[in-house]
Amino acid sequence: MRGNNRRQFEQNQPGALFGDMPFIVTAAHELKAPLALVRQLSLMLEQGGVTSIEHDRMLRQIILVSERALRLTTDLSRSSRLQDSLFELEPLNPQQICEEVAHELEPLYKARSRQIRVMPHYRSMLVVANRDLLRRIMLNFGDNALHYGAEDVPVELRAGLREDGSRVRLGVRDYGPAVPVDLWQQLQARLGSHAQPLHARPQSSGLGLYVAGQFAEAMRGTIGATRHRDGATFYVDLTASTQLRLL
Repeated sequence: MRGNNRRQFEQNQPGALFGDMPFIVTAAHELKAPLALVRQLSLMLEQGGVTSIEHDRMLRQIILVSERALRLTTDLSRSSRLQDSLFELEPLNPQQICEEVAHELEPLYKARSRQIRVMPHYRSMLVVANRDLLRRIMLNFGDNALHYGAEDVPVELRAGLREDGSRVRLGVRDYGPAVPVDLWQQLQARLGSHAQPLHARPQSSGLGLYVAGQFAEAMRGTIGATRHRDGATFYVDLTASTQLRLL
């Protein structure tokens, strides 16, 4: 392969963006669990001997788990092309984005007897972002919160202007276990720059947060997290639109 073509090929490969083998191993680990569950449920259905209620429950679980795995693979594919793609940025209503994400995740939450809601915001605002990338960031945060939030407390999505009015923050608040201070400091130092496990939340490889960080950077934004005594808020900060409020 000639020099220029080879460099272009390598730049288009996920390893060039994500750090070669460690990222591949992390991605494989993240996808292994949902695929194994789908296989197990499918085999149980094939063997038969389940009631109609169990049959419907298994089918629903297969669909939901498959949707989550598909969402992750779509995000990984999109992330690998960020360097070579142009993403249109436009003024968007962040409250509407939160509502769209909550609506999309609601069936997944209901299947696990959980609730997700959008907190009201009464001040008009617009954010400069790409609709698809922003929705994917929030879907990622919402999917993560589903696994770690307290079962009897809804997960909350909210959007609001920062203090100086130049940035808009969209966040997902869960009421799960608090992350120890020392581990939280490590997370803050590497959030969005590496795929890493969150030790207080062992099911997470940190891959989703890494992808979210890549999406935010493509929109000239940043992701972050706030530690609470009863959980955490993961958020993305983006530029507020200076256009007239069309809300």
